[in-house]
Amino acid sequence: MQRAAALVRLGCCPRTPGPWGRSQSSAAAEASAVLKVRPERSRRERILTLESMNPQVKAVEYAVRGPIVLKAGEIELELQRGIKKPFTEVIRANIGDAQAMGQQPITFLRQVMALCTYPNLLDSPSFPEDAKKRARRILQACGGNSLGSYSASQGVNCIREDVAAYITRRDGGVPADPDNIYLTTGASDGISTILKILVSGGGKSRTGVMIPIPQYPLYSAVISELDAIQVNYYLDEENCWALNVNELRRAVQEAKDHCDPKVLCIINPGNPTGQVQSRKCIEDVIHFAWEEKLFLLADEVYQDNVYSPDCKFYSFKKVLYEMGPEYSSNVELASFHSTSKGYMGECGYRGGYMEVINLHPEIKGQLVKLLSVRLCPPVSGQAAMDIVVNPPVPGEESFELFHREKESVLGNLAKKAKLTEDLFNQVPGIHCNPLQGAMYAFPRIFIPSKAVEAAQAHKMAPDMFYCMKLLEETGICVVPGSGFGQREGTYHFRMTILPPVEKLKTVLQKVKDFHIKFLEKYA
Repeated sequence: MQRAAALVRLGCCPRTPGPWGRSQSSAAAEASAVLKVRPERSRRERILTLESMNPQVKAVEYAVRGPIVLKAGEIELELQRGIKKPFTEVIRANIGDAQAMGQQPITFLRQVMALCTYPNLLDSPSFPEDAKKRARRILQACGGNSLGSYSASQGVNCIREDVAAYITRRDGGVPADPDNIYLTTGASDGISTILKILVSGGGKSRTGVMIPIPQYPLYSAVISELDAIQVNYYLDEENCWALNVNELRRAVQEAKDHCDPKVLCIINPGNPTGQVQSRKCIEDVIHFAWEEKLFLLADEVYQDNVYSPDCKFYSFKKVLYEMGPEYSSNVELASFHSTSKGYMGECGYRGGYMEVINLHPEIKGQLVKLLSVRLCPPVSGQAAMDIVVNPPVPGEESFELFHREKESVLGNLAKKAKLTEDLFNQVPGIHCNPLQGAMYAFPRIFIPSKAVEAAQAHKMAPDMFYCMKLLEETGICVVPGSGFGQREGTYHFRMTILPPVEKLKTVLQKVKDFHIKFLEKYA
C-alpha cells in the first residue's frame, strides 16, 4: 500500500518510464485502483440536530430580535445592492437603542471611560478634574490599575459601594448594603441569574414565574430556557395598563393547580406599556407577595424615564422598607438597573446591577458561586455603571454641562412621548394609552377580519402580518404585540420613541398613511 500511495503522489509527473519499465501515469492508475478496494465511508450523521438539541433552547423566542428584524436586515441588504423600494432606508424602531437612533452620549460619562481605558490621558489638561478623580478611584480598585483585569465575581468593590450610596440617596436615606449589590452584564444577566437559582421541582411542584402581559420577552425566553412554568397576569389596558392585585390573585390561584408559583416579576416603568406604578399599587403588590410567599423581581431599568407630571417613580426597595419590619425583614426582593436606558443610553457597555435583599445566607453563597462561573461582568461596563450612580454634583466643574445634557435628553423624550400619543390617537383604528414612562408606545390596532384571514393564509399572527406589511411598504420596523403577549382578540405593536423629533414625525405619518390604506384594502 505504501508503494501504491507513493505512485499516486507521482501521478502528476510527465509520462517517463519508471524503474519497472512502465510509465509513471500507468503506475498511478494502478495505485488508484488499489486504493479504491477500500470501502468508502458514508458521511457521519451530525451529533447536533434540531431533534437532538436542548428542547428548552429550541422553545426560546425573543420577539425584539425575531423574524421581523431578520426581514429588516434582508431589506437593508437589498437597498445596498440598489434594489428599488418605496423607501430609501429601514428605520429600526423595534428596539430601545438610544445611540443607534442618534442620541449623543453624555460627555462626562465618556470622559471618565476614556480616562479609564487609556490612563495616559490622566495627564492631559483637556479633561476636567472631577472626571480624573473618578477614573483614578475606579482604576485603583482594579487589578494592576487596569480595566483589562478580572474583577471579583460580585463586581469591583468600590463600584458596589457607589451603587449602594446611590440607592440610599435615591430612596431618601433608606440604607443599602454593598454586600447586597451584584454588578451584572446589563440588567438581563441579573434577571436570568436570579431566575436560574429560583427554579426547581417537577410536575405540579415545578416553579411558576408570574409575569405581566404584555411583558418584555426576556422573561418568557428565560422561563422557556429553564423549563419553568410561565404564569400570566394581565395588565389593565382600559385603565392605562394598571396592575390590579385582584388579577394577581386570579393568576396565582389558577396556577396552583399545575405548578408552584414562587416568583412575581414587575416591570416599572413598564416595557412595552409605559405605565408608571403608583405608590399605593406597589404597597398592594408587596403585601400580596408577603401574603402568598412570593420572591419579588423588580425590573426598574427605566426609573429615570418618567414623563407624566402626575407620575413619580418609587422603588420597590423604598416602599418595602417604609412598610415596616414585618415586610422589610421578610419579603425577598431583587431589583435591577442598567446603563442602557434612562438618559444614558449606553447599551453597548452592558453595565448593570442588582440589589438582592433578605436572601438566606446559604443562598447568598450559592448565588456568588453561580456568578463566579462566568468569572465577572465586563469591567468596562462596571465602570460605566459607576459613572451613572456617581455623577457630577453641584459645585464640581462638570455639573452644569452634565445637568444640561441629562435634562435635554429627558425633556426631549417627554415631548416625543406626548407627540406619539397624540398623533396615534388621531388615526382611525389606532388607540394609544398615555406614555407615562419608559421609551415605547404600545398602541392597540384594529385589524379587519379579511386581514386576519390573509394572515392565517400566510401562517402568521395577524399583528405579525400587519407589521411585516408595514416594513415592506414603508421601511419601518416595529415589533408585533403577539411577541409581548396580549389579550385574545386584541392586536398591538411596540415602537420606540427614540428617533429625533423630525424623523419621529415622519415615522408616525407613514404609519398613519399605511394604516388607513391597510384598512381600505382589507375592509
